[in-house]
Amino acid sequence: PFPGSEPPPRPAAPRTWLLYLPCTWSVGLAAEPGCLPDWHMLSLFGIGAVLMRGAGCTINDMWDRGYDKKVARTASRPLAAGDISTFQAFIFLGGQLSLALCVLLSLNYYSIVLGTASLPLVITYPLMKRITYWPQLVLGLTFNWGALLGWSAIRGSCEWSVCLPLYLAGVMWTLVYDTIYAHQDKRDDIIIGVKSTALQFKEDTKQWLGGFSLAMLLSLCIAGMNCNQTFPYYSAVAAVGAHLAHQIYTLDIDKPEDCWKKFASNRTVGVLLFIGIVFGNLWK
Repeated sequence: PFPGSEPPPRPAAPRTWLLYLPCTWSVGLAAEPGCLPDWHMLSLFGIGAVLMRGAGCTINDMWDRGYDKKVARTASRPLAAGDISTFQAFIFLGGQLSLALCVLLSLNYYSIVLGTASLPLVITYPLMKRITYWPQLVLGLTFNWGALLGWSAIRGSCEWSVCLPLYLAGVMWTLVYDTIYAHQDKRDDIIIGVKSTALQFKEDTKQWLGGFSLAMLLSLCIAGMNCNQTFPYYSAVAAVGAHLAHQIYTLDIDKPEDCWKKFASNRTVGVLLFIGIVFGNLWK
């Protein structure tokens, strides 16, 4: 391990929220005008997010067990530390995916097919850091699948004029928060030979994050216009923009603790947008 340059282990909860929140946006936008989101569906997606986040962690640790041994922050993970075998991890992964499948099968047929289509991304994402400096883009494609699935679970199919811009907004958001996250590990990443947008952008990170944020806001406006959203929604989009601007302006990419703080604050971004969607829909 390479001690001294990395923060202590972090809880997984923020990433579970970041996986779940795009689902809530989509479920909320798909609600009938004047109605609250379907709370049963929100609960199902919450359970699914916990299960699929756990499965993603297991897959990631299986792919990365060799790398994890070399980094102090990850060396204590069960596979890297040798506490469990790869076979035991496979059994555990099977249990996680089986439970997630039970949630998926409670949705309509269109959504079952759509949800299953995300599995190649879930399985291959952890490999991307070996191949490209843009693994955060692949993570965005993976983590924001719920922006498509939430709408189809409510309406029976995707309204692409809404779902695609919403999905793109989520992908841009992921590029923002996960590039910030990647700056925590950039020293170790260079040593062990893995890639990230943090290493690609270097000192130009803030300019890139600003561009991704603008693309996110524009996409959210397009999604809102295509489903006749109202004043509270656009107010929330403005609040999201202000939050992102503050994050980027005050970010210190060379301080892991600040990177973690900014990364974790993105849960607030997602919650702000969900609240705006709910009140925007009631406003209709």
